[in-house]
Amino acid sequence: MDFVAQIETQASLMRSAVVKAGKDAEVPSCPGWTVLDLVRHQAAVHSWAAKAVVTPVEAGLPEFPKPPQDFDEALAWWDTELSVLLERLRETPPDSPAWTFDGTHRASFWPRRQAHETSIHRLDAELATGHDVPTLLFDSEFAADGIDEFLTVMVPRQLQRGRVIEGTGRLVVHAADAGRTWEVQLTKGEPLVVTAAHDSAIDSDATLAGTADAIYRKLWGRPSHAIVSGDESLLAALPRP
Repeated sequence: MDFVAQIETQASLMRSAVVKAGKDAEVPSCPGWTVLDLVRHQAAVHSWAAKAVVTPVEAGLPEFPKPPQDFDEALAWWDTELSVLLERLRETPPDSPAWTFDGTHRASFWPRRQAHETSIHRLDAELATGHDVPTLLFDSEFAADGIDEFLTVMVPRQLQRGRVIEGTGRLVVHAADAGRTWEVQLTKGEPLVVTAAHDSAIDSDATLAGTADAIYRKLWGRPSHAIVSGDESLLAALPRP
């Protein structure tokens, strides 16, 4: 999967949407944020990731940058930092040592992470323009990978940062169009256990089903047509970034 191409495509779509929405537009999927806040956040994350790709593991967490406050300046800074990120991701061998927060400490972590980071915030930018549900669908393979990354990378990241699982039970996540199913075991106060399943007909306390695109959006708390059945509190118990 060409994650670097995804970053470039999603960032371009996001940029068009934020310009259309205007800097003062509210971002309904990020309460309290305006489009300016969204742009500054995404620009800073791209800049930070570009640093991380070339940061030795022993150097530790790269410093998070402070983007410009002015909207036009922030957009220009984002353009520059995004170009640096794309160049570094294309030039850095995937197995090169790099600072990461998932313990792998390989540069290959960052294209995937930034592809999904940018894709979700592209949705936010489109929602800020007034669309109730952005209509541009994610490819099922890419969305399924995003589901997997959310469950196996991003939720554990929140647990590392002190969040805790606030429920106990088995959640089955089934993306029929991608042919993928995840069995998610939640235990209050314990790490999340995620395993690939070969059959969606698993005894469970709750099920999240739909297209991979719909489930991807749902897990990230964005508008979605995915269907939750059973104990809906289990889905809510998954800590989101």
